Amino acid sequence: MSTPKHRTAPGTSYFVTTKCWQGRSVFQIPENAEVLIETLFHYRNRRAYALHEFVVMPDHFHLLLTPSPTTSLEKAMQFIKGGSSYQIRKARDQKMEIWQVGFDDWTIRDSNDWQTKVEYIHTNPVRAKLAQRPEDWPYSSASGKFTLDPIPDKYLRLSSGAEAQTTAALASELKLRPPKEKHSTAPKSVALNAKAAQQ
Repeated sequence: MSTPKHRTAPGTSYFVTTKCWQGRSVFQIPENAEVLIETLFHYRNRRAYALHEFVVMPDHFHLLLTPSPTTSLEKAMQFIKGGSSYQIRKARDQKMEIWQVGFDDWTIRDSNDWQTKVEYIHTNPVRAKLAQRPEDWPYSSASGKFTLDPIPDKYLRLSSGAEAQTTAALASELKLRPPKEKHSTAPKSVALNAKAAQQ
């Protein structure tokens, strides 16, 4: 049975989750978590993707990334999972399985979606009772220890709901202002005919 392909749209950001093999707590070992983080930044520095947020949990990780124009989402995940597996096995002199096959992804739609996923990533260790505050977890972008790529411009724009609210607010403000009267230089009969036609 083949793994379904993930679609990658140019310039689109994704929230990605992947789990360890059979739910093992591979990243409970600090050295393994550090290898994964080093791998994330290695391929980011090679411009395979822009890395915006991440959290490494004991048995899985979440990240927010934007693949480069020449890298598919699948290829980016192959770099991360394959690269970290190789380095962990080499460091521990073992051939154990690290990752479950595949990954889950969510296409970021707008700024609200972006903020929801960032908050989820940051609060994951707190919800799991691994830290009291997001910034206390050392294996997360919330720690403030890492230089990340900025949010893409397309997600800085207002979401569609926010645009609608702003438009409604502007419209109500416009109604408060009376329209300026125009002084017509046309003969009165022409102005009266035009007014009658509008009604």
